[in-house]
Amino acid sequence: MKTLLFYEKPVALNRESHRDVHVEMPSDFSFASGINSVLLSGMEFIEALREYPIVFARLEDGRVIPVALLGLRESENLYVLDNGRWDARYVPAFVRRYPFVLAESTQNKTLTVCIDEAYEGLDADDGQTLFDEEGKETPFLKQLMEFMSQYQTDFKRTERFVNHIRSLGLFTEMSAKVELTDGRNVLLKDFLVVDEKKLQDLDKNNAQALLKSGEMGLVYAHLLSLGNLARLVDRLAERKAPSFH
Repeated sequence: MKTLLFYEKPVALNRESHRDVHVEMPSDFSFASGINSVLLSGMEFIEALREYPIVFARLEDGRVIPVALLGLRESENLYVLDNGRWDARYVPAFVRRYPFVLAESTQNKTLTVCIDEAYEGLDADDGQTLFDEEGKETPFLKQLMEFMSQYQTDFKRTERFVNHIRSLGLFTEMSAKVELTDGRNVLLKDFLVVDEKKLQDLDKNNAQALLKSGEMGLVYAHLLSLGNLARLVDRLAERKAPSFH
């Protein structure tokens, strides 16, 4: 899984070159229509489990991250409608922050705010400005930076949670065969899930550590969310159903 997904031309935000840029945050989510999963932080699990299956994906660098499963087939997001509307009560934060993203330097661990210059909502007539005449951050940009900073902090905690689960050997390959309404089968693979049997067999000390840290709640949010796989089947069936006028 790639980390930037729908970002086409992310560049570092610059006080000079982006001083006159106006940004209109997206209400049309067509830019995300070609992804079948999106990264989640632990703080999102409770909201996300009501809408999406939460599973775990391997990144190209070998790390494992939690994601919301958005489709049953590659390059298909069943939550974005033809008109660009996101058809769910909760939109993952990774999507909501677009066209902005934080990039972390591997050398000095500094964070840089980037913007996707390929985004069509730049230079909108009624968009928000990023910098004032003196080159200082506008309230809009400050609020956005605070949101992204909080997201980054929470995702660091999420990484520690995933690494803990991984160290306990609780992950197993996801192998789910989903039967569609037309009789065809879709095999869901390349994702990881927590093995309930291994979870139940944890020794007392490790189980108590998960409970005390609050990580057990995240584990069960993940497990409960897997019931939403049936929703994806229903969404795919609705999308393929003929319409009558």
